[in-house]
Amino acid sequence: MRGRRAPRPGSAEVPAAARDAETLRAGAASPARRAQLAEDVGTPTGGGEERRGRQPPAAAPRLRESKPQGGSEDRRTADRDLQRGCLSRSPRTAPPVPGMGDRGAQHERAALQSPGAPEGAAAAVNGLLHNGFHPPAACSRDPPPPRFQLPPELQPQQQPLFAQHDSPAKKCRLRRRMDSGRKNRPPFPWFGMDIGGTLVKLVYFEPKDITAEEEQEEVENLKSIRKYLTSNTAYGKTGIRDVHLELKNLTMCGRKGNLHFIRFPTCAMHMFIQMGSEKNFSSLHTTLCATGGGAFKFEEDFRMIADLQLHKLDELDCLIQGLLYVDSVGFNGKPECYYFENPTNPELCQKKPYCLDNPYPMLLVNMGSGVSILAVYSKDNYKRVTGTSFGNMMSKEKRESISKEDLARATLVTITNNIGSIARMCALNENIDRVVFVGNFLRINMVSMKLLAYAMDFWSKGQLKALFLEHEGYFGAVGALLELFKMTDTQ
Repeated sequence: MRGRRAPRPGSAEVPAAARDAETLRAGAASPARRAQLAEDVGTPTGGGEERRGRQPPAAAPRLRESKPQGGSEDRRTADRDLQRGCLSRSPRTAPPVPGMGDRGAQHERAALQSPGAPEGAAAAVNGLLHNGFHPPAACSRDPPPPRFQLPPELQPQQQPLFAQHDSPAKKCRLRRRMDSGRKNRPPFPWFGMDIGGTLVKLVYFEPKDITAEEEQEEVENLKSIRKYLTSNTAYGKTGIRDVHLELKNLTMCGRKGNLHFIRFPTCAMHMFIQMGSEKNFSSLHTTLCATGGGAFKFEEDFRMIADLQLHKLDELDCLIQGLLYVDSVGFNGKPECYYFENPTNPELCQKKPYCLDNPYPMLLVNMGSGVSILAVYSKDNYKRVTGTSFGNMMSKEKRESISKEDLARATLVTITNNIGSIARMCALNENIDRVVFVGNFLRINMVSMKLLAYAMDFWSKGQLKALFLEHEGYFGAVGALLELFKMTDTQ
């Protein structure tokens, strides 16, 4: 009787569609494997037609271990069938990951539904997958190998820090910010400003240790600023760089360079702000540290015109800290502090250096448009004892724009403040809390009397009061008359 041979005892009937799919998969295999597959699934002989196998049951067939009936044939298991070639895994290069059966099914369908695939192959595979058959995953019972975790600094970045399309200027800014963050230093340029009532004092640090890489990547406006400040000794009609005060070969914040000292009238501040806007200061991400009353006066102009934010600092703190620093580094190998020997003799008067290694306590008198007198006990312990004000008449434009009455009032205020400061200091030294002001200077001089009253109350925090008398200018004459009376009685 011709036809396919009966299935072996202990094995499940393989559907015809599955047989066709296995035949397709074995097409690229070796002749020996194709022969083995033909032997297992049955080959028609004598030119007769192959009989159709039985339809599979509703549930997916499972290969169970069973002892063969008769003979000494090995047990049939799923692993052994795979070894013998009866079943084969998916042609993927790696075994499917558990839980990814749907994705594997999609790959199978796509491969067998492509143009040129034999008719019915896709249906065969769909039938296998639908019936629950999936190739077993290799080593599925073993735990997955531990994953090696890279430290955070070695983790791959989603986006390179310096993108290929970035401009040299942008790369330079990024590099400067990285360098500043690593070494805790601000990006260049480095400025310090003291905006007083009469003059603006500007210090600029010029780095002298710039590497070739920094020079190449440095943005053009930063080069322009450095060249402009260091190549000139005058800026416009009023700006001056005091070359004789330059401090050379300093190390500041880990960089070596020179410290330049520049000044210009406060009335020219708007031109300076405009220059900052034209040279695009804001693109450098630098910080402008400023002190003095002008730091508050011009803050809005810096922000609106030049897009710059001032970092305002306490004036007295900056004064003391700056003085102590410059004295510690010296003046290019010479001492910073000096005094005059024999000051009353013009022929013998000489300038002598003075050591400030142990300066505390000291009375620090800062004389600018105004005067501040500080008692300094250490670099962090000080107090403003008193102060006074001088005329702001150094500017020719201001002198020409005011009247004689304004000049007289400014002189009056200056003198009155000086008198009040001296009186208060004497009261403190003598431990006296009652101060009386007399004299013809106060005759019908309500301005000075009110100013003295305010100054004494303010600087003493309400502890001292200025006292006045109605006959302020006549007390000397009255005293002379009384003395005359004494002389007459004696005779």
